[in-house]
Amino acid sequence: MIIMLVDDDEDDRKLFLEATKEVDETITCISTGNAREALLYLKNTDNPLPDYIFLDLRMPGLSGKDCLVEIKKETRLMRIPVIVYTTSRDVKESMELKRLGAAHFMTKPVFPDEVYYMVSFVLGEKWD
Repeated sequence: MIIMLVDDDEDDRKLFLEATKEVDETITCISTGNAREALLYLKNTDNPLPDYIFLDLRMPGLSGKDCLVEIKKETRLMRIPVIVYTTSRDVKESMELKRLGAAHFMTKPVFPDEVYYMVSFVLGEKWD
């Protein structure tokens, strides 16, 4: 299984990667620091596609929302579940992101246990 994490916060990326390994050490994590890097990776047909994408919403440059729109435009990428996670708790925003194709909208975890449970939850769900 391959999970892609798109997050500009280095500490959050490190926490996520550690928690993911606790869930299942066989998971491969691809981590990018911004949405442009993620799109470059995803659009390169030589790269393996992730099974899930965790996408931070608030990033400098290209936002998570804009990245989501780009992912859902691509036939090759549109079926990958994108889980948007952010510090926002805006219900209108979460509804808009679901309309744009996000599989789920989650409040960004702060503690390692919360990240572990978030990843466990996502891997345990059927997203088809």
